[in-house]
Amino acid sequence: MQTTTLYDQDFYGWTQHQAELLRSGQLSELDIENLIEEMESLGKQQQQELRNRLGVLLGHLLKWHYQPGARSKSWVYTIREQRRKIQRHLKENPSLKPYLSEAIAIGYEDGLDPLGRETPLDPDQLPQSCPFTQVEIFEAPVDWQP
Repeated sequence: MQTTTLYDQDFYGWTQHQAELLRSGQLSELDIENLIEEMESLGKQQQQELRNRLGVLLGHLLKWHYQPGARSKSWVYTIREQRRKIQRHLKENPSLKPYLSEAIAIGYEDGLDPLGRETPLDPDQLPQSCPFTQVEIFEAPVDWQP
C-alpha cells in the first residue's frame, strides 16, 4: 500500500516544511530522497535554460547571416537580449561553463526548427552543426540600419 505524502499532495507546502526543518536543524526529519531528486532537477533546469536561450540566439544569428535583406531591428534586440541573458546566466552559474560547447550544439539543433517555421530557409540546407565560433555567438557586432 502506497501512502500519500505531503510531497505528493502539496509540493509548495512540502518545500516550506523542508526549509523549516533545515533552518531548525531537524535534519533527521528531512525527506532526503525527494530533496535529492529536487536538487538534481534544479541543476537540470539551469542547463535547460542555457540550451533554450542558445537556441533562440543561434536561430536569430542564422537568420541574420542567411537573410541579410530581411534583417530587422527586432532581430538585433533579440540577439542582444539573449547574449546578455546567457552571459548573466553563466556568471550566476559558472559551473555551467564546461557544458557550454554541448549546450551550443544542442541549442543550435533546437534553433533550426523555428527557423524553418518562421523563414523561407530550409533547415536541411543549412549546416547541421553550429557554424559559429563562440566569439561570433557572443561578441560579433550586429547593427541594424534601416
